[in-house]
Amino acid sequence: MNYTAAIEALLYAAGDDGTSIGVLAQALELDVAPVRQSLSKLQAQLAADPDSGLTIIEYGQTIKLATKPQYIKAIQTFLAGNVGQHLSQAALEVLAIVAYQQPITRIEIDTLRGVNSSGALQTLMARQLLKEAGRKEVAGRPILYATSAYFLDYFGLTDLTQLPELATSDQTSEQKEQVDLFYTQFQAALNTQTTDTDSPQESQVNK
Repeated sequence: MNYTAAIEALLYAAGDDGTSIGVLAQALELDVAPVRQSLSKLQAQLAADPDSGLTIIEYGQTIKLATKPQYIKAIQTFLAGNVGQHLSQAALEVLAIVAYQQPITRIEIDTLRGVNSSGALQTLMARQLLKEAGRKEVAGRPILYATSAYFLDYFGLTDLTQLPELATSDQTSEQKEQVDLFYTQFQAALNTQTTDTDSPQESQVNK
């Protein structure tokens, strides 16, 4: 196995939460020393490659893939241009999961969806519908995500207790219809083009 490439793949899978050298070593079934050596090799390769926009950063015990500082303006322009666009089905799925199971980590969201959710989370953070809610006290201390105050405003909710209960076999047909209606409104509202992304109040759902 090419351990340098494997580490790059694992860091990509870890997303914005990052991971630790110990977790990398465990995943690769190696001691920490050779993993550190391969990680240093990867850092040097990325730094020396003018055709790569990625780098590796470390803070505390957390290691993550990140974009090189010189491309931050292009990234900001890209994200700003995507704020007003329709949300994808993936973003809608992630938003619903966070709404009902917050606070929750990206890995937990990935487990529920079966796919990587980093891109959807970035979109929802850019739309100010989600926020960081601290870190979970487990290995690697992954970021916890929760819905924002803007999420409540957007849907005309006072607090999260106003979210309808998820459909269960014990619910009446009327209760299930209420949940289905919420999801229909949920998707319709989020797929409404935002005309002024700097003024959240103007994009609230008309009730």
